[in-house]
Amino acid sequence: MMQFDEYTRHDGLGLAALVRSRQVSAAELLQTALARIEQHNPTLNAVIRRRDDKARAEVARIDPAAPFAGVPFLVKDLIATLAGEPTANGNRLLAGRAVAHDSELVRRFRAAGVLIAGRSNTPEFGLTPYTEPALFGPTHNPWSLAHSPGGSSGGSAAAVAAGMVPLASGGDGGGSIRIPASCCGLFGLKPSRGMTPTGPDFGELWHGFAIEHVLSRSVRDSAAMLDATAGADGGAPYAAPARQRPFLDEVQTEPGRLRIAVAREPLFGHGAVHADCIAGLEATARLLEALGHQVEEAAPALDRDACALAFATVIACETRAEIEQIARLAQTRPQARDFEPATYILGLLGRATGAAAYVGAVRTLQLTARAMAPFFERHDVLLTPTLAAPPLLTGALQPSAAELRVMRVINTLNAGWLLSALGIIKQEAGKMFGYMPFTPLFNVTGQPAMSVPLHWNAAGLPIGMQFVARLGEDATLLRLAGQLERAQPWFERRPPGF
Repeated sequence: MMQFDEYTRHDGLGLAALVRSRQVSAAELLQTALARIEQHNPTLNAVIRRRDDKARAEVARIDPAAPFAGVPFLVKDLIATLAGEPTANGNRLLAGRAVAHDSELVRRFRAAGVLIAGRSNTPEFGLTPYTEPALFGPTHNPWSLAHSPGGSSGGSAAAVAAGMVPLASGGDGGGSIRIPASCCGLFGLKPSRGMTPTGPDFGELWHGFAIEHVLSRSVRDSAAMLDATAGADGGAPYAAPARQRPFLDEVQTEPGRLRIAVAREPLFGHGAVHADCIAGLEATARLLEALGHQVEEAAPALDRDACALAFATVIACETRAEIEQIARLAQTRPQARDFEPATYILGLLGRATGAAAYVGAVRTLQLTARAMAPFFERHDVLLTPTLAAPPLLTGALQPSAAELRVMRVINTLNAGWLLSALGIIKQEAGKMFGYMPFTPLFNVTGQPAMSVPLHWNAAGLPIGMQFVARLGEDATLLRLAGQLERAQPWFERRPPGF
């Protein structure tokens, strides 16, 4: 077994290079990862299903020429499927229901050479920017066990930050790769819409808002995995523009002088942005200027309240559709007892939303995406804080005991009409976007966006910076990320005790 300190000195590509040169075997890497999980998972609760024996059996099938040959990996327990195993999506009805096949993205992960050591924790249906599912319990942040690692890819982020694996899968429908990357001091790229496959079980995810990729400690791991997984699969409703050359090559390519806009005010809603996030933003702007970029304060003109309400409306309707589909799979009717109270109540909001209101929300968001185009004609990249605050304490965004009592009464009555009458959807949207006012817009537009670990506050908590480029210009972000990684390295910065 490789020693932990040596294991964590390498990123995924570095470990694969050791396997190819026969300095270490894939079996030894896997054993090290499993030992690392054994040591730290009882504290972090990042891995909710282990695959020790299955992963050991898969070692013999590893292609030594694959880019991530023998590299231990975790797959988020949401959307992605592994043949013969359940994908719980944080929901108890799905937790024991095995799926017959690998999803296309998992098939490509395997072809890239990774050994899937387990499944990582996620909130029910990936709905929240924290990872505290009732089914599996909360995941804790390695940088501070009292704090959340973010969500919905919080299990993957905590595991990578703790050195269990060098990279792990995630999905991003409103910031769910970028949010935990920010909270855990990692690199997290949300690729352009259509860049990675959604088949064979889905066409588009959350009306095209959601896309899967990875969280990693190095930029090059993210780029190389995108090279391995990018491209539409059969029957895809659309595809991202084709890359001009390997994304891995872009990481070592200088980005040139970019026109970078800096926005400090929320893009959704009107909450306050924490001083620590503003400090990180200002320091990053100075770094960009020192690197030769043209930096100015500018923000796209948006109806922030209308955008937030429209986004929340679409997610509520998607949640209701998910609830009904899962109930059909379980051969039962939708019942509040089978879902978390906040999930079910969101579904009631979706059920109470009329078809015209749903289509109106979709149109609002599509017009918002159109309105972004002129801004990105004048600017190559937009910089914002990834979040409006440093990592929050575990439980900080959970409904209060009083709110849960009201939810349970309304859920028991199936009174979605009452929620609409009370304007609950506006209240919930305000609460959600108070913490994450910068990320969802780029799920709406489909643009590539990344969180880069460029700042830590006085308490030692990481604070990510978000960069956004035009649709299809993922290469621009990877070139810039590579430059930032060289100028202000973060790879050696690790949580104390991990």
